[in-house]
Amino acid sequence: MGIGSDMYRQQILDHYKNPRNHGRLSEATFSHTGENPSCGDTITMDVQLADDGETIERVAFSGDGCAISQASASMLTQRLPGTTLSELEAMDTDDITEMLGVDISPMRIKCAVLARQVAQDGAKIFEGEIDIEKTKTEDDA
Repeated sequence: MGIGSDMYRQQILDHYKNPRNHGRLSEATFSHTGENPSCGDTITMDVQLADDGETIERVAFSGDGCAISQASASMLTQRLPGTTLSELEAMDTDDITEMLGVDISPMRIKCAVLARQVAQDGAKIFEGEIDIEKTKTEDDA
């Protein structure tokens, strides 16, 4: 944990204090909401697909929560444009922790992955694979 780790911590704080793509997309292809009841995080992800119906064109998020959940959502909105729904589905916890750049304690991992889970579940609902009202981090155990 040296200078590089401090840089990533600063990046997380910056995304928390100055979130990117925060708000709602009026022309979202799909929107989905999830929560992490153990921390009180709530995130809604709005995703707009390109005309091909597979490539993510724009992403926005809204909600409230801890610095880790909000920074992760902000960073994810910057990472997802240009990726496909298949690439989104393939994202795992390691991809998120790598994106954040710091070790996340087991107690905070649900905060870190909430936005990814919400986006993945939103895509599955859009594709007709699942039918849920809200993503909850307790369900992924």
